[in-house]
Amino acid sequence: MGRKLVVWGGLGIVAVLALLVGLNSLSKAPCLQLVGDLTCRVETDDKIVALTFDDGPTPRGVAAVLPILDRYDARATFFLIGEDLKRHPQAARQILAAGHELGNHTYSHQRNVGRSRAFYREELGKTRQLLRAVGSDSDLFRPPYGRKLVGLPLEVERAGLKTITWDVADRAEEFPEPADYARDIVERARPGSIILIHPMYRGNATAREALPMNLAQLRDRGYDIVTVSELLNHQSSASPQ
Repeated sequence: MGRKLVVWGGLGIVAVLALLVGLNSLSKAPCLQLVGDLTCRVETDDKIVALTFDDGPTPRGVAAVLPILDRYDARATFFLIGEDLKRHPQAARQILAAGHELGNHTYSHQRNVGRSRAFYREELGKTRQLLRAVGSDSDLFRPPYGRKLVGLPLEVERAGLKTITWDVADRAEEFPEPADYARDIVERARPGSIILIHPMYRGNATAREALPMNLAQLRDRGYDIVTVSELLNHQSSASPQ
């Protein structure tokens, strides 16, 4: 009997671990969500992609990115962290003045799984107030690390925000050379893609150096490069993709 209990106990532990691993994978799947709406791309035949940047704003990142976007007549969506936005509100104003749009990337960029509804509400609300203070009434939201299960999506829905993820994310760890990094992104892009790039911090030099190549190659392939809001206007239905 004791041996059976040990076996069943072991199986129970394995089952719990498998469940936790499965939930972890589900929480960070960019195109899956248990509750609420989510958009990771748009179904369209138009050669159009949305370019998005995560984190910041930082003076370094904004100063590097804005002139390149202007050079290629590209528009983008910047998902900003509230703590950085509080430190650098002028950088956010520069983004808006250049014709781009902002989005909410929570206040502290902490992992958002297993937290209280009050925590989610504060993370969203504080950042939304800071966005409004610089002149943006954006309803776009992106979860840190793409992680979301139930509580965060419910609070996002309650706040009237739209969850925007991606179907093409940069992979600087796998492609540290700017030319390889850019080629990897462009080869995975397709009509309706939402592209995620991280250019804001000191360690993101590859993304900054590769950005002109990304934009030039997308243009060469006939793509218009737009904001998320502009891309959403091209979706064939209101259903999330």
